Amino acid sequence: MTETPGLLGPAEIRGLAAELDVRPTKKLGQNFVHDPNTVRRIVDLAHVGPDDAVLEVGPGLGSLTLGLLASGARVVAVEIDPVLAERLPATVRRHAGPVDRLSVRNADALRLRAEDLPEPPTTLVANLPYNVAVPVVLHLLAELPSLRRGLVMVQTEVADRMAAGPGGRVYGVPSVKMAWYGRTRKVAAVPRTVFWPVPNVDSALVEFERGEPPALAERDAVFRLVEAAFAQRRKTLRAALASWAGSAAEAGRLLSAAGIDPATRGERLSVEDFARIVAAR
Repeated sequence: MTETPGLLGPAEIRGLAAELDVRPTKKLGQNFVHDPNTVRRIVDLAHVGPDDAVLEVGPGLGSLTLGLLASGARVVAVEIDPVLAERLPATVRRHAGPVDRLSVRNADALRLRAEDLPEPPTTLVANLPYNVAVPVVLHLLAELPSLRRGLVMVQTEVADRMAAGPGGRVYGVPSVKMAWYGRTRKVAAVPRTVFWPVPNVDSALVEFERGEPPALAERDAVFRLVEAAFAQRRKTLRAALASWAGSAAEAGRLLSAAGIDPATRGERLSVEDFARIVAAR
């Protein structure tokens, strides 16, 4: 079967891996997308084009990179594996021509800083390792204020937690922290069969769009409160926040001052509610 020109199919992915002697590792969360239709779907849902500076984390063998470049966008690919980072420009030249719209950084996305990039990125598009997906997205949103939106592929359970609203069973720390930065929603499921090797978990695409954070309190203070509230999520907030506030009585006072019932639990509060509690302190 002939693969779609310009994009990588199963035979090309395996050929590249063999050529580079790459054996996908669980440590780096390496599951490579080998389905051109999935790549097209991701690029379409990301709504990227010639006006966009895209940050791609974990390009791997280049499947999604080629699709992003085909949209006309400028792409900065951040790859932690030095072998894959070194090879990516050659793969792009072979399948898409000139590499003038591609920059590659051999770096850990969790340590990435704005000054490491050739220009401020506007959009994040990535197939993220499941074990670091939330920390990577939160770090990049904090470090790169130019990021206005993004589309990331993560484990389905992680997608559910990132996009959950107050009161939901999976609503927790990732949900509230993502809400600080704006709107997050799960937009599509991704079958296991589009990856090599096939993962033992399901995947989904999560979309986010940056908005204005609550103006009442500083981010780090709100995040510390959120972590305290969910560390003992079965307890009432009056009890769960006793250490954070200094005592259960003080926690109750602060909650009441913020207009929140001290007997409620953290899973019922929005990010704005948490900001009000911090502001009452």
